[in-house]
Amino acid sequence: MNQLGFPILTILLAVPTFAAIACLFADAKAARWIALGATLVDFALGILLWVSYQVGGPQWQFVEHIGLFGSFGWSLGIDGIALMLIALSVFLMPICVLASWQAIEKRVPEYMAALLLTEVFMLGVFMAQDLYLFYIFFEAGLIPMYLIIGIWGGADRIYASYKFFLYTLLGSILMLIAMLWMVNFAHTTSIPVLMNTDFPPHVQTWLFLAFFASFAVKMPMWPVHTWLPDAHVQAPTAGSVILAGVLLKMGGYGFIRFSLPMFPEASAQLFWLVMTLSSIGIVYTSLVALVQSDMKKLIAYSSVAHMAFVTFGLFAFNRQGLEGALMVMLGHGIVSGALFLCVGVVYDRLHTREISRYGGVSTNMPRYAMLFLLFTMASVGLPGLSNFPGEFLAMMGTYRASSIAGVIAVTGIITGAAYMLYLYRRVAYGPLDKPDVAAMKDLSPRELLLLVPLALVTIWMGVYPESFMAPMRKDVGVVLARTDRAWKGGDAKVALNAHPTPAHAEGAHE
Repeated sequence: MNQLGFPILTILLAVPTFAAIACLFADAKAARWIALGATLVDFALGILLWVSYQVGGPQWQFVEHIGLFGSFGWSLGIDGIALMLIALSVFLMPICVLASWQAIEKRVPEYMAALLLTEVFMLGVFMAQDLYLFYIFFEAGLIPMYLIIGIWGGADRIYASYKFFLYTLLGSILMLIAMLWMVNFAHTTSIPVLMNTDFPPHVQTWLFLAFFASFAVKMPMWPVHTWLPDAHVQAPTAGSVILAGVLLKMGGYGFIRFSLPMFPEASAQLFWLVMTLSSIGIVYTSLVALVQSDMKKLIAYSSVAHMAFVTFGLFAFNRQGLEGALMVMLGHGIVSGALFLCVGVVYDRLHTREISRYGGVSTNMPRYAMLFLLFTMASVGLPGLSNFPGEFLAMMGTYRASSIAGVIAVTGIITGAAYMLYLYRRVAYGPLDKPDVAAMKDLSPRELLLLVPLALVTIWMGVYPESFMAPMRKDVGVVLARTDRAWKGGDAKVALNAHPTPAHAEGAHE
């Protein structure tokens, strides 16, 4: 179904593709404007996509298909889950271009082209309805990000870029082998068809583990998370925003699009594995974040901890957990991107990320301190801000599946408050006794243009999360319909909807 009557998804991919080519033939100034214009056009198309999406309508909308050879074809389409992740991507990309406006001074046309190609491949992952097309987009996204880190990164950029590339590529080789077997079994590459295919239970375990090897690295889950802090520290600010804001979400999207609906028996059987790794990850990375002296590395470890909430919720096998995990993905995409931009603001002035070099900036940078505080509170999970609805639902769903995992998830909230408030206190408060810190100027109009839209969305998600949850609700039900047959129930003695009222019955499940 394509209610708009024109191939909007293909256009969303074509605009940054042609803009990237144009950037390579332009000078630095023109390349910046071309990249900004293309990302703003995609943002406008993303708004049109959201407004035109029929909540409660057909599962797959804006479908496009052109057969190429065999069962493989240019096949695009989205559901509510993909819609929200596309909206997140097109919202962050103009901000990334503006964040690079002055920070990137060498090879600007090539940088803007790499940034635009990253957008193409990210959007393609969420749109693809063909298994092989998904894999192409999923893996191709490594290339421009590898270049962004390796060419425009920090002093250890080569090490970080190689580590990023090798970690993410090696896990995906197993996924490709599993895909080849699935296509041979089902005689189709259509993702919607494969989502309803009943693979033999004894084979599902191996297929699940093959996909898990790729998605766990992408999330990233403990213990395959070590590439992320290095990549974040070395990447330019816009690279960190894309990494934390969107690329990490590809792992969660993979779990909910492939692992849960295609391998429900294996997902239930290996529930203990995901919960164990998530529990260790949320405790370990939170404690590591507490002892960091580098601002970027602290926020990078906090990203690993927040992604543990996502895997907790996804494998809780109930509506609260799944909806919470998706909301955490969206909220974390906004807040972590904003926090990396806040680090970039002070790094551009002082050229250091050491927490000890700052202090008292709320005196001479009040606008910066106010916005930084807002994003810090959102990261902590303060009610009324973006991360609270998702984390609350994810913990509720996790407790219903495993009371032990639910208790461990709560420790992530406590330690998260500790390391984020520690960071904010050391940077914003205390005596302003360092001359170079005292000389720093408050946010420029360009920097306000970066941070204020993120602040508004942070508040919007916290105050009215239903506008983000409504498009995804029916698709969450589709996944649950596949997993319910395999899930035997959790250990918690709670039944949240044992006596649902008519007002709540529509959103209830089980």
